[in-house]
Amino acid sequence: MRPSESLHYDIRGLRYHVRHWPGRADRRMVLLHGWMDVSASFQFLVDALAADWDVYAPDWRGYGLTDWDRSDCYWFPDYLADLEQVLDRIQPDAPINLVGHSLGGNVGALYAGVRPARIAKFVNLEGFGMSRTQSEQAPQRYARWLDELRDKPALKPYASFAALADRLQKNNPRLRRDRAEFLARHWGRPAEDGGVALRSDPAHKIVNPMLYRYEEARACWERITAPVLWVDAAESKTLGQIGITPEDYAERRAAHRTLRYETVQEAGHMLHHDQPERVARLIEDFLLDGAT
Repeated sequence: MRPSESLHYDIRGLRYHVRHWPGRADRRMVLLHGWMDVSASFQFLVDALAADWDVYAPDWRGYGLTDWDRSDCYWFPDYLADLEQVLDRIQPDAPINLVGHSLGGNVGALYAGVRPARIAKFVNLEGFGMSRTQSEQAPQRYARWLDELRDKPALKPYASFAALADRLQKNNPRLRRDRAEFLARHWGRPAEDGGVALRSDPAHKIVNPMLYRYEEARACWERITAPVLWVDAAESKTLGQIGITPEDYAERRAAHRTLRYETVQEAGHMLHHDQPERVARLIEDFLLDGAT
């Protein structure tokens, strides 16, 4: 297992944790994890990389070893601002390769359109936006948000790290036991009662009061100038859960100027856990295409 080091940056008033697997400076990428995940989730992918890549992976605010937000809920634009300042620390003077999974893919795609000059190449792993919304949904969404602020969600504790690993394998039957046990040690932390608590702020489960505006997201995607690798998983249920139709899915891909589309077989939404070697080959082939 390739060793990593922990870096800590002061980002917008929070102590941000960034996991770093040191390598060649000319083979650098930044990995962005998904919702209710942590940076260590990319360990299997990093282990599968053939070249000596210099890899950075932040824990988003409220996840892993990064501070929790000091407010009572989380706002999506904060991820963009956090990402910009993380990139300022890692590579401020040149475009960088960006890889995002799920939530991280959504954040990365927006950022690549908002700051196109800062991204050399972008890889989107199962991060294809959310379902379209209508203005008429706003009153109910605001009401739900207010209700959840008053009756805040909690995250289930686990009796042990082994029990958490059991749950991870139940959620993803493809996940090997050794990988589940590794993830459990990074997703969880010892609790005061002797059990295990997740390293995630429960406030992440509070609904976003602002409706997702597909037209706004598309306007950002259309401004991406970097080549894009769009990767989905053959056995993923993400599109159905989000409510994206095949026609809508094709429209979202078409919003990108330069796009390579790939599907990973025998993998679900957590494709970097299920098939890290295949995902690593796709990423490396894409990032090294045209490199000198």
